Amino acid sequence: MTATLIWILVALVVIGLYLSWTAGRLDRLHARIDAARAALDAQLLRRASVAQELATSGVLDPAASIVLYEAAHAARQAEEEQREVSESELSQALRAVFAESAQVEAVREAPGGEEAARELTEAVRRVPMARRFHNDAVRAARALRRHRKVRWFRLAGHAPFPMAFEMDDEPPAALVDRAA
Repeated sequence: MTATLIWILVALVVIGLYLSWTAGRLDRLHARIDAARAALDAQLLRRASVAQELATSGVLDPAASIVLYEAAHAARQAEEEQREVSESELSQALRAVFAESAQVEAVREAPGGEEAARELTEAVRRVPMARRFHNDAVRAARALRRHRKVRWFRLAGHAPFPMAFEMDDEPPAALVDRAA
C-alpha cells in the first residue's frame, strides 16, 4: 500500500513538473511574441517615417509625393484594427512610386538623396524579416496552445490567443535590385 502511494506521488510530481515546464515554455513564447511585435512595430514606424520624410523632401514629383505622404501618414496614424490594411497600402504606394529605377536614380541624384534612398531600402528590406520573425513566434505559440494538455490545464492563463500580422510587404523591385 505504501509503495503504491509513493509511486502515485512520484507520478504526480513528474506530471506537475512537466506541466510547469510546458507553462514556462508557453510563457517564453508569449514573451518572444511581444518582443517580435515590438521589433515589427519599430520597423513599420521607421519605414513610414522614411517614406514620409522622402515625400516631403521635394525630390519626388508632386503626384508621387502626395500618394506616398498620404499612405505613410495613414500607416503611422492607423488604429490597431486597421494597421495591416494601412501598412499594405503603404507597400503598394512604395511600389507604385518606385516602380521604375529612374525614380530611384532621381532620388539618389538629389542632395541628400543617396542617404534617403539607402534608408528607405534598408527599411523596406527589414519589414518582411521582422514580420516573418513575429509570425514564426505566433505559429509556435499557436501550435503549443492547440495541445490538449495546455487547454485542459489552462496553461496559457488569460493570455490572448496570438494573432499573426498579415500584410503586403513586398518591397519595390527598383529599390531591392539596386541594393543587391
